[in-house]
This record gives sequence, structure tokens and C-alpha cells, in this order.
Amino acid sequence: MPPLSTEVDQIGTRTLVRLRGDLTLSSAPQVRLALSRCLVDVPDALIVDLAGLRVREPVALSVFRTVAWQAAMWPGVPLLLCAPGPETAQLLAAQRLDRLTVFPTASAALTARAARRMPTAGDTVLPTAGASRRARELTEQACHRWNVPVLAVPAAMIAGELVTNAIVHARTMADLRVSLGRRFLLIMVRDGSLAPPHLDTGPPDAPETGRGLRLVEAIARRWGSLPAPGGKVVWAGLPVDR
Repeated sequence: MPPLSTEVDQIGTRTLVRLRGDLTLSSAPQVRLALSRCLVDVPDALIVDLAGLRVREPVALSVFRTVAWQAAMWPGVPLLLCAPGPETAQLLAAQRLDRLTVFPTASAALTARAARRMPTAGDTVLPTAGASRRARELTEQACHRWNVPVLAVPAAMIAGELVTNAIVHARTMADLRVSLGRRFLLIMVRDGSLAPPHLDTGPPDAPETGRGLRLVEAIARRWGSLPAPGGKVVWAGLPVDR
């Protein structure tokens, strides 16, 4: 069985991923990881070219639904499938995945109307004592500027905890980004550690125990992490009540 390969191209403000090889239950996690990594740079759209894909196990196509949900939740990027062969198109419909946006060619997906960009604020914070305060201030200011003041306090708490967690564990600079989507306010922190975040059950008065992540879990509607080149991204979302 030939291995599955991915080829990533940045075309303007969109990311095109070409998949080649066999899609199986065994290779689906590889697809999910490759596509998830492409979300870190927040392109206008994540386009997946299926022309070179051979679907050996149709149930594995559900990986695209999973990634589409993840991309919509964070960072609010549409997943566009393109160029499926006749058999793949039929399998997408049979697996009830025809609700995903599918274009006949990569060119059609690349020239499709772009979704409205989310308002975004961000900064790079140094691993110093004032980093958490800077993260809270920036987040609060963004919430008031975007007319969602009710989210200012919880969002600032999340931003501060995520930045603190990055400083304590990664000991690197952290990139903070706050974005306002149609349904969620999204807070993202990218650091230089490959170690995934984890919730610890140690003493709550010890900062190294993951206490901050327990607070994030309690406040956020959803949170998670994604691998990124040279590190990872930890994100959290708060619902926007319009």
C-alpha cells in the first residue's frame, strides 16, 4: 500500500494542501495532523485537493468533517475540498459528507469568494513577570473595541492564564492572538514548546501543576491545542451572545 503524502502551498492568503496516496483509518490521523498544522497561520481558507487521493476505507473520509469542525471553531477558517474524482465524490455523498463545501477544481476553490476576515488583535510577549498583565490588558481592550464588553473579564482571565502557562512551561516568547468570530471569541497563544498542555491534579497552589489550564477549562466553552512548527498553539473559545 503506497504511503499517503501531503504537499502544502501558500497561494496568496490561502493554503492549498494536495493529498496523494491511500486514505485509510490508519492514514486518517496523518491527514488530520497535516491539515491542523495549516490552521496555525490562519489562512483565508484551507483548500484540500483530493485529485490524488484513493479512498480505500470510506469511513476514513470523516476526517474531513472533523477538521472542518475544528477549523470553524478555531481559528474560524473554512475548509474547502476540491477536485474529487467521480468515485470519491460519490463516497463523500454516501458518507453524508456532501454538506462540506466541494469545488470541481483547485482553481475554482482558490478563486471562490473569501469569507469575511475576523477582527483580530495580538502581540508577542516576552517571558517576563509583566507578560500575563499585558495579555489581559490587550484582551480587555479588544473586547471593548469590538463591543463585547461582557466577555472582557473572562477572556482576559483566559489570555492571562494561557500566557502564564506558556512562560512557566515553555520558557519562550509567546504569540497572543484574540479574534472575534460570528459565534465565538477566540483566544490563542503560540509558544516554543513541543510538549502538549495537560491538566494536572496536583496542589492548586502550585503554578506548575496546570492550575491555570483547569481555570481555562472551567471558563471556556471549548479549548484545545494544535502542533505548530517549532512549538504548539493552545486556544480557547467563548460564545458570543449577539
